[in-house]
Amino acid sequence: MSRNMYLDLDDWKPRTRVGRLVKEGRISSIDEIFQQGLPLVEPEIIDILFGDTLEDDVIDISLVQRQTDAGRKRKFRATVVIGNRNGYVGVGEAKLKEIGPAIKKAMINAKLNIRPVRRGCGSWECSCGTPHTVPFKVSGKVGSTEVILYPAPRGLGLVVGNTAKTVLELAGIADVWSKTFGETRTTSNFAKSTFEALKNSYSIMAPYDWTR
Repeated sequence: MSRNMYLDLDDWKPRTRVGRLVKEGRISSIDEIFQQGLPLVEPEIIDILFGDTLEDDVIDISLVQRQTDAGRKRKFRATVVIGNRNGYVGVGEAKLKEIGPAIKKAMINAKLNIRPVRRGCGSWECSCGTPHTVPFKVSGKVGSTEVILYPAPRGLGLVVGNTAKTVLELAGIADVWSKTFGETRTTSNFAKSTFEALKNSYSIMAPYDWTR
């Protein structure tokens, strides 16, 4: 796991309104973008708003082969997870002929896919009030792989497979119970299913949302 590398921001010329607002300093927080429902189409926006708090991890590199009339074509598929360990995480995937460009493209896709994660203390065994686990049961499914996450008491740790553990750690989740179904040995689908489960933490209206 390594600190996320910056893109060349000095020569960056924003192509979108959101990019211009970020570079001019009129948007200074990633929360503003999601609260206003603004589109994220430039990875430089993520580099500026997160700074050096963003970390990345290349969790899978695999060779993908496809038979065509012209012969067998091979590409490398890279899967990358990024997060700030404090409520934001993204998963990206890319297929290219060379490993290096595939990783770089996957990292860019992960930045553009970054999403907020709702954290809390949803375990009846704990009730400490700190954001260390998921606030309620959430699930995500990609292909045949399904991941269900349950609130866990503080200090339990992450009772999940290593792939899901990486995604949860970079999201800032410290404790969780889990169930998995399907082919979890497919690393990319396992990571994306976990990511979908975390994204769904904001697709459910919680009781305290009505008081805001």
